[in-house]
Amino acid sequence: MTRIRILPLALLLACSTAAQAEDLLQIYQLARSSDPTLAGAQATKLATDENVDQARAQLLPQIGINLNFSAAHSGENGSLQMPVDPLNPSLGYVTVDGVTHSTRTRSTSATLNQSIVDISKWTALKASRYTAQAGAATYDAAQQQLLVGTAQAYFNVLTALDALKFADANEKALARQLEQAQQRFDVGLAAITDVNDAKAQHDQAVATVINNRNAVDTARETVRQLTNQEPGEFKHLREDVPLDHPTPDDPAAWVTVALAHNPSLQAAAYNVDAANANINSARAGHLPTLNGSLTYGRAPTWGDTRYNGYPSTPNYAGDPKWGSTVMLSLQVPIFSGGYTQSRVRQTIHQRDFAQDQFELNRRQVEAATRNNYRSVIAGASAVEATRAAVVSAQSSVEATRAGYEVGTRTIVDVLISQQTLLQAQSQYSAARHAFVMNGLLLKQAAGVVELKDLEAINALLE
Repeated sequence: MTRIRILPLALLLACSTAAQAEDLLQIYQLARSSDPTLAGAQATKLATDENVDQARAQLLPQIGINLNFSAAHSGENGSLQMPVDPLNPSLGYVTVDGVTHSTRTRSTSATLNQSIVDISKWTALKASRYTAQAGAATYDAAQQQLLVGTAQAYFNVLTALDALKFADANEKALARQLEQAQQRFDVGLAAITDVNDAKAQHDQAVATVINNRNAVDTARETVRQLTNQEPGEFKHLREDVPLDHPTPDDPAAWVTVALAHNPSLQAAAYNVDAANANINSARAGHLPTLNGSLTYGRAPTWGDTRYNGYPSTPNYAGDPKWGSTVMLSLQVPIFSGGYTQSRVRQTIHQRDFAQDQFELNRRQVEAATRNNYRSVIAGASAVEATRAAVVSAQSSVEATRAGYEVGTRTIVDVLISQQTLLQAQSQYSAARHAFVMNGLLLKQAAGVVELKDLEAINALLE
């Protein structure tokens, strides 16, 4: 049985350092080449594109070759007087019971069929083109989602790594605080409650380190799932991240861009167009159709007749020459049991559903654009505020420790200040990563996120 060993944090960090450092673009290129979701979206798009060729084929000539062979046998009841010798009837006649006929036909032909007037086939071609455009827009949305999803997975790892780093530093600081509390208790300068408080906080810090280490593993597993490879070391976001506002700095302008370029919304709009074309196809079931055909072939026939089992002279119908037939077929539908009316009603309901989906997507896109815009604006302020909170928390820890040394502050004050510093550091890290991601999410909602946006973010890593 294979034994699973849990490596300590130091060894894990050493292995990570030894591995190849990977940035955001490298992770994205690996994800793009191996992500099954994107590959499935591409296959769906290609399959949908084939509908256009299939619909167009119904409007083009249909040519086929037919080879047929048939054999027919039939019999007659009653009797027949036949001469004993057909060349010398004077020899007398004989009565024959039962007459059988055998006929064989072999036909060879080539046929060309052409639809001349069939409105339903033209509207079906129109619907297939709209469906193909919807498939292309859906594929564009999948590509944009991979861009944003890769960045989100990457920054989730960075956030988890920072949280682990801060938790580990906090655990070490609380371990020193516990040691000092124990020493002060041993010399009579502190009560046992100080030791207990410090021990409780340190135990909680140890548990936090364990949880954060598991969070790092979970975040890295998401990246491994995207790339199908074990990720190495991750580059971190540099400290001086530009906190620029979106351009244009107007949420209404971003909503206008989103309504015009969001691929998911475009796909929903094309689906409405395709549904309207399908209504016309269903209504065309009431209209006449005109088809033409040209057949060129031959059909020789031969056979014989038997009288009570005695064969007579074989019958040949001759060997006909090749011939051609031109035919025009006009079909006028009169009554189909209500099928056509039902199809019209069905396609109208499907169109209504497509319109409802478009309206739902439009509202979602507009809401996402506005929310992400506000998140970028608020995120810039959050980064500044949490950065200031870290500076203040660090100063508070130093001052509280100094006060504890001279007896003006309690151990509880020290522990609280240390916990406040950990929270401020984690919030600052999360705010910086969220600010970068919110800018990317805003462009995704607007439908304008591109590889160059990922390259710009990648330039901020070190």
